[in-house]
Amino acid sequence: MQRIASSLLLAVLLVAADCIAQTQAAGDEVLAENGSIKLTRADYEIELMRVPPDMRAEFAASPQRLTTTLNQLLIDKTLAKEAREQGLDHDPQIAARLAHEVDRFYAQVEILRIEQDAGAYFDAHVSDYLPKAHETYLLERQKYFRPEQVSASHILFSTGKRDAAAALALAKETRAKLEAGADFTQLAKELSDDPSVAVNGGAQGWFSAGAKLDPAFIRATFALKDVGDLSEPVLTRFGYHVIRLDGKRPARELSFDEVSPEILSQLRLRYVNETRDARLQAIRNDPNTKVNQAAIDALVVKLPELPKAPNLRPSGG
Repeated sequence: MQRIASSLLLAVLLVAADCIAQTQAAGDEVLAENGSIKLTRADYEIELMRVPPDMRAEFAASPQRLTTTLNQLLIDKTLAKEAREQGLDHDPQIAARLAHEVDRFYAQVEILRIEQDAGAYFDAHVSDYLPKAHETYLLERQKYFRPEQVSASHILFSTGKRDAAAALALAKETRAKLEAGADFTQLAKELSDDPSVAVNGGAQGWFSAGAKLDPAFIRATFALKDVGDLSEPVLTRFGYHVIRLDGKRPARELSFDEVSPEILSQLRLRYVNETRDARLQAIRNDPNTKVNQAAIDALVVKLPELPKAPNLRPSGG
């Protein structure tokens, strides 16, 4: 049933795509075609609307995902054309099911409109919510506390590429070069087995003691006292590291100005959710709603009672 419903919803979207595509200017760019249909840029852009707005750029940035989507669209539109040629669009049962899915689709679009309007209203009146944001900050101040942080760079000698003794020897040799004045970033790019070194030069950025890094790496970094200090070779599950301390930030309470965007974002989400839920609740509680309870009760399927299991316990004393 779920697969059928998904297929019907896809059919609704394809019907909508067909309607909109017909309104496009003649000569809409053709992306692919076969003996039956043409797949246009408008078809793709309508399909892209199924992806949340904040994820569309990432979705479209993948050539593999793009190709998969276009292939599926080509198949769907071809099968849809064949279905119409077979007269399935005139089948009363299919037409009724399609109309049902159209209603469901428009309901989803209306919910999206309600949410977008609520978000736009909040954005236009955001200054009205600043007092509430400040109140939230004062009441939940303990949430807005940043623990001590450190920033570090490292050079990794993997024990997966060589044995532990060889990795340790390379780490000691590299540390000696650094102590003698060698450029850390240059050596990292030349020697480190960290695959991200080509991009970051070994820099790991800022992190706290609770970061999702190897515990040994965290302990060794926090043990360094002054910016520029080098660790002795540190063994983690990845191999031996030479770590340089790049910076320290003491623990402190974040100011309201620093956290207000986060708090306002949470208030905005709450406002949108409450606005949507209030609209749905109003429909549920509409005093003009009339219910044919007898007809609803008749929909309940009464299953036959299962025979009772025989008593298998021995009788008598």
